[in-house]
Amino acid sequence: MNSVNPTADQVDETPVFYLKEEPHHAPGTLLGFWIYLMSDCLIFAALFATRAVVGSNYMGSPLPKDVFNIELILVSTFCLLFSSITYGFAVLQMQQNKVNGTLMWLAITGLLGAAFIGIELYEFNHLIHAGASPQSSASWSSFYALVGTHGLHVSFGLLWMVVLMVQVKMYALTVANMRRLFCLSMFWHFLDLVWLGVFSLVYLTGVLL
Repeated sequence: MNSVNPTADQVDETPVFYLKEEPHHAPGTLLGFWIYLMSDCLIFAALFATRAVVGSNYMGSPLPKDVFNIELILVSTFCLLFSSITYGFAVLQMQQNKVNGTLMWLAITGLLGAAFIGIELYEFNHLIHAGASPQSSASWSSFYALVGTHGLHVSFGLLWMVVLMVQVKMYALTVANMRRLFCLSMFWHFLDLVWLGVFSLVYLTGVLL
């Protein structure tokens, strides 16, 4: 039996390239993150609905207008709102490929977010000592569930921000890092919008009624 050896003309010399990992598509990442934000909207919608239903059920526990420090809450609100502006400056620096400027504005954003969390923890401690604990009534349970869930999201955002700052410092503004910063930007602005609803429904309503 004769073996057939391929001639030089029959050999396929087309170069073959192998990827170490599958290519990552930015549109897929952004779409997935939008889906996540929509699921978060459902969580907060349920918490807002619960607060609206049981918000007036205090059962002899302290009323919000007697224990809320609205001036301190305004300070924390402005911290969070200004952090959204400073994150916008970070994005502008990122688009100009300025690493140091991006890191500086991210650090300012992180400090404002940390101040917000610090004030919230102080407020929780004050309310519990004033008798407005989560076990005191259904209204206060819904308060801690809503405000606490938002605070956990802000804390997670701060952790995410620190990780991204380390990555930007190590690897500069790569395409992947810019995509991650943009996703965190959407998350951070989303939390600001949720807080405006919390401030209106919980704090303003509680002080005025």
